Amino acid sequence: MGEIKNVVLVHGLYADGSSWGKVIPLLQAKGLHVTAVQNPTTSLEADVDAVKRTLAQQDGPTILVGHSYAGMVITQAGDDPKVKGLVYIAARAPDAGEDYPALTKKFAAAPASAGLQWSADGYGLLSEQAFVHDFAGDLPEKEARTYFAVQQPVAKAVTTAKTTVAAWRDKPNWYAVSTQDRTINPDLERFMAQRMKAHTVEIPASHAVLISQPEKVADLIVQATHATDTH
Repeated sequence: MGEIKNVVLVHGLYADGSSWGKVIPLLQAKGLHVTAVQNPTTSLEADVDAVKRTLAQQDGPTILVGHSYAGMVITQAGDDPKVKGLVYIAARAPDAGEDYPALTKKFAAAPASAGLQWSADGYGLLSEQAFVHDFAGDLPEKEARTYFAVQQPVAKAVTTAKTTVAAWRDKPNWYAVSTQDRTINPDLERFMAQRMKAHTVEIPASHAVLISQPEKVADLIVQATHATDTH
């Protein structure tokens, strides 16, 4: 298999496509064609559809990358034939039909979950305290508050969604564990990475590793574009 030139980036909850803003130029500097999806976070199905529309626009083989909740999205959307490898950045990596909330309960609760606040119409946001300290704890506070300002609400339907396929079972995959993560327990990240038999790196970073350590995240994605013929 030849080198992959297309990379599609998918953001997680409490964020939007701007969360990839430091990673994108690093990938472009390597000659990669990069697209960041603006997924609506209204339902897993809507987010998968947004990724599939973006994949349809890619000219040839593609690496699909997901941060946080977007790991679920790429696990589902990654069965697209254009997708030749999956990269998980401090991300959920459920098996087909798995109850992800039940899986999280096998590990100590991540502190950020206590800061999730729901509106009367069923949309959730992280409190500013939780976002700054538990989601983006290794960013300068001023920068963390900037990302807090563009936080995208999540619909309650997302919290109970289950994937119906697990593309990582059939395709090469990579995983970046954030060792200081306070949004997903790092031990849960390690469990999922090991279960996938992922090429795994550990990065001393918060959940917002793609912002605080963009070089290391970009390096892992570049590795995937070069090595998709191995598992």
